Amino acid sequence: MRLIREFEEHCLEMAVAGTIVGGIHPYIGQEAVAVGVSAHLREDDVITSTHRGHGHVLAKGADPKRTLAELYGASTGLNRGRGGSMHAADVGLGVYGANGIVGAGAPIAVGAAWAARRQGRDQQVAVAYFGDGALSQGVVLEAFNLAALWSLPVLFVCENNGYAISLPVDRGLAGDPVRRAAGFGLTAEAVDGMDVEAVTEAAGRAVAACRAGGGPHFLECVTYRFRGHHTVEHLMGINYRDEAEVASWTERDPLARQRARLAPAVADEVDAEIAALIAEAVAFAGSSPGSDPRDALDYLYAGTVPTRPGA
Repeated sequence: MRLIREFEEHCLEMAVAGTIVGGIHPYIGQEAVAVGVSAHLREDDVITSTHRGHGHVLAKGADPKRTLAELYGASTGLNRGRGGSMHAADVGLGVYGANGIVGAGAPIAVGAAWAARRQGRDQQVAVAYFGDGALSQGVVLEAFNLAALWSLPVLFVCENNGYAISLPVDRGLAGDPVRRAAGFGLTAEAVDGMDVEAVTEAAGRAVAACRAGGGPHFLECVTYRFRGHHTVEHLMGINYRDEAEVASWTERDPLARQRARLAPAVADEVDAEIAALIAEAVAFAGSSPGSDPRDALDYLYAGTVPTRPGA
């Protein structure tokens, strides 16, 4: 969680300064979700992420140096600078990509789980992360339906941070997320997404059940993003949340809660280790060459896909 927090705070500074072009969707405040879920994932397990995906990618084990370089648009990035903030992927680690389309990762995770079963990898789990705003996207509900019909080992993780951009969840979602998922036959529960121990416990049950053939599961992680939906909110001075609301959630900071459970010396050691790691990542990304426009059309298709004559 400390790695994700430090990574995101540095990215915020860089986005505001223009070093990271186009800005980012910061994950600050929601770290307990990605870490609690990833604690139970194997390297061959698959995740699909969102536009707010840096935390998921790092928690799954991606190299912070190459992840930051990807945000820089550098050739040393996870995807040679082609994915950027919203589409970072590391297929070798089972990170099937962040995704800028709301809810689009859910059917990809279902497809990955189905493919794994077809290939005899029955205990491989696929995790689909998405926000509360995605619960009204038809593709997510279709993914629920297929996963339930085929009893696939998929864990759907809804990070309910209370807002779909600026729309409060109580004005954008009819009914209850858990009951909505349960209506499709998913085993569903809500958990305190600001407490990494609570997420870890709930995710452990869900992942173990998925591996054992228990079908798809759904976790609603009730959480909160401490910063705006996107860095453009900071630059434009956009504000739609009450200061008291933000302050109240900040008091439940998942990093502060977990630090209180550790011996001070251990926490300080973690902080120092992460500070060094982030400094190394910043130096690596900053010294990496940018992508060459001359090969902009490379790596768009698999080598087996035929091209048009003369293309």
